[in-house]
Amino acid sequence: MPHQEQVLAHGNLCAPGPPNNAGYNSNPVPVIIQTESRDKWGKKMDFLLSVIGFAVDLGNVWRFPYICYQNGGGAFLIPYVLMAIFGGVPLFYMELALGQFHRTGAISIWKHICPMFKGIGFAICIIALYVSFYYNTIIAWALFYFYSSFSSTLPWTSCDNEWNTENCTNYFGKDNVTWTNYSRSPAEEFYTRNVLAVHESSGLGDVGYIRWQLMLCLFLIFTIVYFSLWKGVKTSGKVVWVTATLPYVVLLILMIRGATLPGAWKGVVFYLNPKWEKLQETSVWVDAAAQIFFSLGPGFGVLLALSSYNPFNNNCYRDAIVTSLVNCLTSFVSGFVIFTVLGYMAEQRNVNVEDVARDKGPSLLFITYPEAIANMVGSTFFAIIFFVMMITLGLDSTFGGLEAIITAVMDEYPDTLSHRRELLVLGLVVVCFLGSLSTLTKGGAYVVKLLEEFGVGSSIIAIVFLEATAVSWFYGINRFSNDIKSMLGYTPGLFWRVCWVAISPAFLAYIIISSLLNPQPLSLFDYKFPDWSITVGFIIGASSFIWIPIYMVYKFVWTPGSLKQVRHSCCTIGRLNEQLLPLEKHSCRSQEKFLSLTQINLLTLRPPKT
Repeated sequence: MPHQEQVLAHGNLCAPGPPNNAGYNSNPVPVIIQTESRDKWGKKMDFLLSVIGFAVDLGNVWRFPYICYQNGGGAFLIPYVLMAIFGGVPLFYMELALGQFHRTGAISIWKHICPMFKGIGFAICIIALYVSFYYNTIIAWALFYFYSSFSSTLPWTSCDNEWNTENCTNYFGKDNVTWTNYSRSPAEEFYTRNVLAVHESSGLGDVGYIRWQLMLCLFLIFTIVYFSLWKGVKTSGKVVWVTATLPYVVLLILMIRGATLPGAWKGVVFYLNPKWEKLQETSVWVDAAAQIFFSLGPGFGVLLALSSYNPFNNNCYRDAIVTSLVNCLTSFVSGFVIFTVLGYMAEQRNVNVEDVARDKGPSLLFITYPEAIANMVGSTFFAIIFFVMMITLGLDSTFGGLEAIITAVMDEYPDTLSHRRELLVLGLVVVCFLGSLSTLTKGGAYVVKLLEEFGVGSSIIAIVFLEATAVSWFYGINRFSNDIKSMLGYTPGLFWRVCWVAISPAFLAYIIISSLLNPQPLSLFDYKFPDWSITVGFIIGASSFIWIPIYMVYKFVWTPGSLKQVRHSCCTIGRLNEQLLPLEKHSCRSQEKFLSLTQINLLTLRPPKT
């Protein structure tokens, strides 16, 4: 369905008119008219909760604590805050404003910004697919835990289960228990041997068969996703009232409970005590940037999609500040939830906090935290609410990621798909489910790690860099500022314009170069990823980004005219003096074709000087 109607107040550009451009008005032409056919949010809070639900995801509770843990605790907060101020929040604001002004998805929006960058939209959709392939599998793991929690004694409490080995060591409530490098807790063996069954896979070369238990969990997850998205934002906007608010209730309960545990203060001290020498390591800054972008979500197309259903005069600036603050504060509070438990675990094992978790990855949520819960009073209750929180956090992000694809595709092909949303959503969910099957195998955890590292990683940061460059330098920062002024009544301040033009792209370029020059070895548990798998990973990363240069070449090759004319039509979004005067020399058909290529935004047109 068309996202907006563009008309001239005094007839078609190609219609005969009085000489010397007498038919043109010297005042700005208010031409953007919101069509009634496009969905709209039922309430403002539907939109805010959807954005918060997308931004506040498993990354805040899972990814942020383990990256903070990995990079020296409190020292990580410094690059994290700096990257948020100069990189994440400005780009978050930019995407909300772009989506709200142009009212279209991640693909077709480039017709109005700079057509030759349209490949960015296709790359965004491919990355969103890769995320759905592994992210929903993590939610399926949480659903498996949720089901297993309905028992008087949690199954990861003892070493008396069929999946346990002789290395299983239960030290809770026992004295003189020796913990060695070969020791495995009951929670760790439940996760690795009963949920994942990675012990039956030798690696990516032998992932084994699909585990039907996980496939059933994933099927239930995608069923919920389908019925939440099939009718558009008016249904998903109601679902997020539960999925976006419930996690905060659970976080509050868990934080209070964690603060009462013996040894919790050790974790808090480790969390807040910065190790300044870590700031000299490039990897810390790269991780900070990756986390803020992965969490806030600029570049994923979600913010473009969600804000495109807003009223034209909605205060997107306030929305950007509020949702960014909520996201960052949630990450900070989640750190207390996790680190109080890490301090408790260190107290029980009589070791340092940094020695508690053997693997600084999702094991913090699937091993360490469940292990601590299993030894609390009321363990079943805390386990149930903890995994409900994880499921709802994950679902919100899935809603946003898939809505980005749905909106982008429907806006690109409105004539075909405008009345077939249910079928499009069904087809997309089926594709995502089939694409996730490899992550449900016995070696599926290795596939998840590979997709997480290369499917998103540097690719999404490079795309955000190109997006910021295209908007600030090709579309023009003054033009973009005027767009915001037309919506809000005032132009963005100097800080925002400097960030959009220089600081944010410079930070992103530095991160991309640093991550490429200093690649980190990839491993999971005791498995070292072989060289061929790293090559496969780079191919996965390139498979999304490659569509950007491909579309640029296509645009230059297939656009008729001289090289200068092609460059003009592909790169310049116009000024009337530069574009309309040359059109007077051509036929009406040529004018229509030129306008379709450049997609002139008629809101800012002015008459040529006579």
